[in-house]
Amino acid sequence: FAHLCDNGKMPHEGLNDALEVRALALKNFGEANIKMGEPYAKLEEVLVPIYFYHRYQLEATAKVIGGLNYRYALRGDGQLITQMVEPKVQKDALSALLKTLSPETLALPEKLLNMIPPRPIGYYRGQELAKIRTSLTFDPLATAEASAGMTLDLLLHPARAQRLLEYHARNEQMPSLEAVIDQLLAQTWQSDLPKGYQGEIQKTVNHATLNALFKLATSPNASEEVKAVVFFKIEQLYQSLSANQAHHAYAKMKIEQFKQNPEQFKPAESIDAPAGSPIGCGF
Repeated sequence: FAHLCDNGKMPHEGLNDALEVRALALKNFGEANIKMGEPYAKLEEVLVPIYFYHRYQLEATAKVIGGLNYRYALRGDGQLITQMVEPKVQKDALSALLKTLSPETLALPEKLLNMIPPRPIGYYRGQELAKIRTSLTFDPLATAEASAGMTLDLLLHPARAQRLLEYHARNEQMPSLEAVIDQLLAQTWQSDLPKGYQGEIQKTVNHATLNALFKLATSPNASEEVKAVVFFKIEQLYQSLSANQAHHAYAKMKIEQFKQNPEQFKPAESIDAPAGSPIGCGF
């Protein structure tokens, strides 16, 4: 593991740069992104790599959280052997990661949404297009869910959760698993709900967050203490939810099902991001 990207920047700085490039590209996105005479539906094929432009920098940034700086050192070569990533670097990485879950980041411009019709006969949906729940039409909420899912899968990976638990126990200056989940919930369920389209994105991300917590709490690769922490945070969320809002009431019902039999509970199937180049590995 190394702190710096190839361009000499910290991973979270690279992620922030990637999000800025992505935002500018989406702002300028339009019919000029396809050739004259091509179906407008082909805009979706160009949109996907732009919308998920940050995916690899996201992975690099996530590795900083609960991260270990190490070398394959040899005895006597004087190299660093292992060192936990500094707390401030982890904090900055988490802040950058949480930006990728915000409705402002995930929302697409209305004029762009109006440009993408259903795909014509003969133009099929391949694995490099965003998955949809809308039968024929482009689905901006499912696309947002897929993008949020990339962040959540990386942040709440069982191995990362275990390292957060261990490193904080060894050095209380390191971020704890509890603190990371608290910040995640503050960004999602505990944040003010916007109106309209961005509000629906926020609800989508909220449910994806809860589902990711369920997955971690039921993962066979998670330790008992990791599961204990996640279970406690889910219970705290349950106590904070109102029965007067549909998405809160549904979340309470799902948590009740989970609490009745955690070992038999099956989290909902999440929407995966479209296929990308096989770059990067490990958590």
